[in-house]
Amino acid sequence: MLKPVLLKGIFTCSLLLSCLWPKAQVPDQALLHLRAPDTFKARFTTTKGAFVIEVYRNWSPLGADRLYQLIRSSFYNNSVLFRVQRNYVIQFGINNNPQVNRFWDAHKIPDEPAKFNNKKAVISFARDGANNRATQLFINMADNHKLDTISRNGVKGYTPVARVIKGMEVVASFYDAYGRTTLAHQDSVYLHGNQYFYQHFPGLDKIIVATILE
Repeated sequence: MLKPVLLKGIFTCSLLLSCLWPKAQVPDQALLHLRAPDTFKARFTTTKGAFVIEVYRNWSPLGADRLYQLIRSSFYNNSVLFRVQRNYVIQFGINNNPQVNRFWDAHKIPDEPAKFNNKKAVISFARDGANNRATQLFINMADNHKLDTISRNGVKGYTPVARVIKGMEVVASFYDAYGRTTLAHQDSVYLHGNQYFYQHFPGLDKIIVATILE
């Protein structure tokens, strides 16, 4: 049995549950060619419980393929839920291993037209500009119609790829004290991994493991 280890006096492994989880390995290039099924489900087990998503390839073929590749490669294991705005969105998708993040950032996917709306429980890829989708996702915590049409850095709207079909009460319970203030610290997390969150934003929940449901 693992003994709890104090992380600089902030909190222990017993609270984090997976602070000793091994870092994900840099994927093989062949992973980029995996094609998602037309629909598939995945369970995200978190520090507050589990939620299940259903992914629809007809909403976003490239997005569904990428999400399938990410989950199959264990990318979201040990991923911190770093942006929690209870009445807006919850965002995640930075790996604890900087080399893994660099791999996926080098293989961003092209933009696709939105075929569904950013309603409550719907999941879309976050992005910062054109053809910029890589690993980060957000869960809509309300009917965010403005995210269907808003233009950011020359790209209109955010393309949905999936929705939460079970466990929205778990999603609604994630620690939200920091809101969107963590967004300005993403570069530091990409460089230093989860330890940066643990030191500067204690209490954040995280995904322990994400798995495809056969």
